[in-house]
Amino acid sequence: MKARAPRILMVGTAPEGRGGVAALVAVLRAGGLFEQASVRYVSTHREGNFLTKLGAAAGGFVQTLASLVCSWHRPAIVHAHAASHASFARKSLLLWLARCAGCQTIFHLHGGGFRQFATLRSGVLMRRWIRHTLERSSLVIALTEGWAAFVRSFAPQARVAVVPNAVALPRRLDEGDGRAEPGRILFLGRVEAAKGVAELLDAAAALAPRFPALRLVLAGSGDLAAWRRAADQRGIGDRVELTGWLDAAGCAEQLARASVFCLPSHAEGLPMALLEAMAAGKAVVASAVGGIPEALRDGENGLLVPPQDGTALAGALARVLDDGGLRAQLGEHARRTVAQHYSTEAVCGRLAAIYNDLAGAR
Repeated sequence: MKARAPRILMVGTAPEGRGGVAALVAVLRAGGLFEQASVRYVSTHREGNFLTKLGAAAGGFVQTLASLVCSWHRPAIVHAHAASHASFARKSLLLWLARCAGCQTIFHLHGGGFRQFATLRSGVLMRRWIRHTLERSSLVIALTEGWAAFVRSFAPQARVAVVPNAVALPRRLDEGDGRAEPGRILFLGRVEAAKGVAELLDAAAALAPRFPALRLVLAGSGDLAAWRRAADQRGIGDRVELTGWLDAAGCAEQLARASVFCLPSHAEGLPMALLEAMAAGKAVVASAVGGIPEALRDGENGLLVPPQDGTALAGALARVLDDGGLRAQLGEHARRTVAQHYSTEAVCGRLAAIYNDLAGAR
């Protein structure tokens, strides 16, 4: 006898890949959501060259279409994790097919660039399609209240719910465990200008004479050779470490060694790297963009700075590097914030309730 088809079909990037969606999906799987809600996961994107990405997109499309065509295998809900550009194109097509098959659909919005994509970088027809996709979805999930407000203004007929990203709460990693290194600043994410890496290098160069132990770690993929040259040009080449992309264990090791976590992005949703640093009890300095101010309250559980302001960034970093008591206080409050609002249990429970509501189980 064949097993029953899964009730939920979730589509997104490969969980073993890079980026916030992959990290969130891995957390949801580890948190038991897939078993609790009978979720089948289909990858529509995979890191690699053009052929690898094309193969992942085609394979994901075929798997999804097969589930929708076969009535005995058809899910009640199709839940798509989507961002901008190609990600949106793939997911919006799959959600349209799912609606044609009679499924409930969830558009789960990720990526800090979606506002610009929807309002500035798309032509008239694409803007209409974006609005149509949002309004015809059974539910749009936004990561923060700010993003939910944007969706409601852009697509007034959309039904929107706020479900934040979730992170596991690890064993406390703090300066008392002997691994945190004085002056070590950690950045986790794609190493690119949009993440504020240039401003971070400027800040590190300004602080280097004052803090002899200062070391900046840029952990993530990107044009690392170009950023190595940028560090050398600022005279801090010997203070900057470029690790390349790290897996979960590598990220945890870097968090353990860091005194401060810094994410000076120009735009964001609710970045997983930020929540992971908060969960690890690290003092965080981040730019006040996207959903970051909803998680990080300036002076209480972190420090916020204006985006693209290297001087303000240097000042905030100097405060936490200078004051061990402040670092400990910010880190403790940050970890408490994650435990209360961004835990795996809370978010998995919220998603399971949404599935039940949409499927008519309650």
